[in-house]
Amino acid sequence: MEHQNDIRLVLNGREVAVKDVKATTTLLDFLRLEQRLTGTKEGCAEGDCGACTVLVGRLQDGALRFETVNACIRFLASLNGCHVITVEHLSGPKGRLHPVQQAMVDYHGSQCGFCTPGFVMSLYALWMQTPQPTETQVETAVQGNLCRCTGYEPIVKAALAVNQYGTPANDYLNTERAALTAQLKAIQPRTRVVTGPEDDRAILPLDVADLAEVLAENPKATIVAGSTDVGLWVTKFMKPISPVVFVSHLEDLKAIELTDEALTIGAGVTYTESEAAIREAFPHLVEYWDRIAGWQVRNMGTIGGNIANGSPIGDTPPVLIALGAEVTLQKKDGARTLPLEDFFIDYGKQDREPGDFVASIRIPRAAAGQIDAAYKISKRRDEDISSVAAGISVTVADGTITAARIAFGGMAATPKRAAGAEAALVGQPWGEAAFDAAAEAVKQDFTPLSDWRASAEYRSLTASNLLRRFYLENDADKPGAVRLAVA
Repeated sequence: MEHQNDIRLVLNGREVAVKDVKATTTLLDFLRLEQRLTGTKEGCAEGDCGACTVLVGRLQDGALRFETVNACIRFLASLNGCHVITVEHLSGPKGRLHPVQQAMVDYHGSQCGFCTPGFVMSLYALWMQTPQPTETQVETAVQGNLCRCTGYEPIVKAALAVNQYGTPANDYLNTERAALTAQLKAIQPRTRVVTGPEDDRAILPLDVADLAEVLAENPKATIVAGSTDVGLWVTKFMKPISPVVFVSHLEDLKAIELTDEALTIGAGVTYTESEAAIREAFPHLVEYWDRIAGWQVRNMGTIGGNIANGSPIGDTPPVLIALGAEVTLQKKDGARTLPLEDFFIDYGKQDREPGDFVASIRIPRAAAGQIDAAYKISKRRDEDISSVAAGISVTVADGTITAARIAFGGMAATPKRAAGAEAALVGQPWGEAAFDAAAEAVKQDFTPLSDWRASAEYRSLTASNLLRRFYLENDADKPGAVRLAVA
């Protein structure tokens, strides 16, 4: 079988073909070291600071879509068939500063300037999507960009003023959209892509059937979707991960189906892509979803990847387990579906057979009387790893708790249900006494560890208090149920 052996992309409007691309070569290194596009900065090398923010355009259902990504943890091989735009490509009319850049100058949004290109790219993406954003939308757009000297107030003011300097209709990405779309369509792969040396091999399957074939041939391969986790294995731990099978380009893994019974999400769907369906089907997850990392990471990271990596502090497993989610695993000779909670066996160990890959996640919609909540406790409100994450789902009929599903992350070696707390609730009248009993029982469900994120005592107390918080927020008998601020 013949394979494409180079990576083809469009960089700032120019088609580029790169041979022998290593699986672990990051987009940032390619831009700075090989293309000498040094406006894109290297700061944290882990997707936190946003200094490396660029725009990546890709075809989705035939249409061109641009989004911000962290170049420091995005692997070059995953960008086959994409369009990358760096800060050097921005310009205004007659070669003047771009509207976003001019607003940053006029509103004093830059001091040392190191973080400025990343802010400009994030605000550029926001301006293209929402020319007249609210302050909240601006703050959300720059969740993944850290500023150490200017402070955010002038940057926010600049973002709110960009439309005074121009309109997106006159921007290159819109005036040249048809040509850019045709350019990308011309370089889409028509076969499997295999590139890089044997000890750093990158493989891009043509479709899901080819993915199953690749994994049957390479059962120990590292599967990479958004690289928001695996990227750090390389940049921070220098971990060998070859061969790497990239899957973010596979449209077959990006299906979203919402019915009256359930929401089914393909494993390749990113947090950003799932947001609209999550908002409609599970409104209690909207605030929680906005607190998963920053905008760039939500544009890259996938729900399937968050599950497949099996981290005990992953954001999505606790809330999905509480909702009764199921995961479908697929390989060359078939597929199987199991409850999500059963997928996690032990620390770093999941129920995956050789050749298996996560194909989709099915989340049942709420039944009558079901009350749901999701909580994330972390040191920072935005763009931080959970110290404790919780999903709580309680069903009440005629004043009695008839069912309870409570799951925590950060409390054990895997995301895990709180069996004792659930038992303390089921069969009891809805009331403070039942939740006090559950709050005491949850202390026996887990033996958490102490680490730099939180002590064992803090985690145990927090888990208890989240159950009490759930009751206070949802007790309809109290005049005006208490709605606490987001943690």
